Amino acid sequence: MELIKWFTPEQFNDALSSWAWIGLDGKTPLFTSVFGDVFFGAQDGVWWLDTIEGELTREWDSLDQLEAELNTAAGQEKYLIAELAHALEESGLVPGADEIYDFAHPLVLGGELEVENVEVTEMSMSLDILGQIHDQVRRIPPGARVDIQVS
Repeated sequence: MELIKWFTPEQFNDALSSWAWIGLDGKTPLFTSVFGDVFFGAQDGVWWLDTIEGELTREWDSLDQLEAELNTAAGQEKYLIAELAHALEESGLVPGADEIYDFAHPLVLGGELEVENVEVTEMSMSLDILGQIHDQVRRIPPGARVDIQVS
C-alpha cells in the first residue's frame, strides 16, 4: 500500500483554504499521508500539518531528513499511521486517486482511531472541513461545556 498521496496545486489550494489561520504562508504543499496530513517545503525546512491534532510543526531541516524518517517503521507509524492504513487496505477500504482516508467522527470531536471510524473522502473536501472544525474548536474557551451530536 502506498502511504503517501500526491495532489495538484489546485487541489491543495481548495483543501487548505480553511487552514489559513494556522500559518501556511511561505510553505508549499508537497504531498499528504493517506490520512491527509500535509507535508510542506519551506525556506527553513519541512513542515508537517497534523490534521488529527490541528497542529503545524517544523519537523525536519531538509527533504533528505524527511525521507530518511519516513523510511523507518517508527516514522511511518507516527507520520503516516501505517498500521491502521494497512488494516484498512486488508479490510477492502482503499482510497481512489483523489481520495484519502477520513475519520467519520473526527478525532478532535471524540472519534476513535480505529478501522470502524474510517471512510474514504475526496481529499480537498476532507481537509477543508477539518480545517473549519479545528478553527472552531480552537476558539472554544477552556472549561466550556460542549454537547456533540453525531448522526
